[in-house]
Amino acid sequence: MKAAVVFEKGGIPQYADFPDPVVINENEALVFVKAASIKHLDRARASGKHYSTENKEHQPTIVGSDGVGFLENGSKVYFFSKKGTVAEKAVADKNMIVPIPEELDFSIAAALPNAVMGSAMGLKFKTHLKEGETVLVNGATGITGKVAVQIAKLYGAKKVIVTGRNEEALQSLLELGADEVVSLNLSDEGFQQKIKDIHRETPIDVVLDYIWGHSVENILSALKGDGNFSHKTRLVSVGGMSGDTIQLSSQILRGTDIQISGSGLGSWTKEEMKLLLSEIIPEMFQAAVNGKLKINTETVQLQDIEEVWKREITNRKRLIVLI
Repeated sequence: MKAAVVFEKGGIPQYADFPDPVVINENEALVFVKAASIKHLDRARASGKHYSTENKEHQPTIVGSDGVGFLENGSKVYFFSKKGTVAEKAVADKNMIVPIPEELDFSIAAALPNAVMGSAMGLKFKTHLKEGETVLVNGATGITGKVAVQIAKLYGAKKVIVTGRNEEALQSLLELGADEVVSLNLSDEGFQQKIKDIHRETPIDVVLDYIWGHSVENILSALKGDGNFSHKTRLVSVGGMSGDTIQLSSQILRGTDIQISGSGLGSWTKEEMKLLLSEIIPEMFQAAVNGKLKINTETVQLQDIEEVWKREITNRKRLIVLI
């Protein structure tokens, strides 16, 4: 079969022949793949720099961690696979397969799940978001941040505040459900004051963060208590596009009712993963069918994978490889 294969660690995927996958037990199913998304996760894992692969010895590997296609009985499905998905065929654990509504386009079905995971799992299981609460999405102008704004509203957030640097993209979030925008181009003092004013008027219950780094330091400084009772805020890290580390004052932890956690591979329980597949992703697929959840995609053909891998794709679109 044809597939996108990384032959050397850190190399660029090649459009190449690769042995057909083999179903080895009754818990697996063969999928005839029709589309698969390429994400920061897939690029990092292909390079060997992601925390889930950095200590593993590299073997020729098919890129991709999830995809969409048909089972042998013709069922339309989304699936995960640790054996690669950007290929004509893939083998998936039957427990990692999700039905796709017939009305939903393959490219949208391929794009949504990864964009949904961090925010949906973070809001549902890490922060236990309650209806009527206020959510701040930090770094909301990227593809996953835009989806997070919509999910926060779907999950009952009364107010969603968004931050970002691209002013045009930031303003466009108002059409997706955001209620207030805060530019990351402000000075530290100006940004902190803006967050303080919002927090004073409408206490921020949840911070869903996609970029980490200095902006989170500013947010935490803005939320810092003054020795009196403070409002409880739950901050969840979903990404680290602005840096992997922050400087955190112990005074913030001692003087503020703040809970900090993460939402990503390794942070979810087996039970939560089951709910992701059985409830969350199907719910989001249906929301997309109903027009309540939107995501922008850019599609390419499998044979063009090498050229596309080298090309910069806007982070406001999800790259989908059609097979």
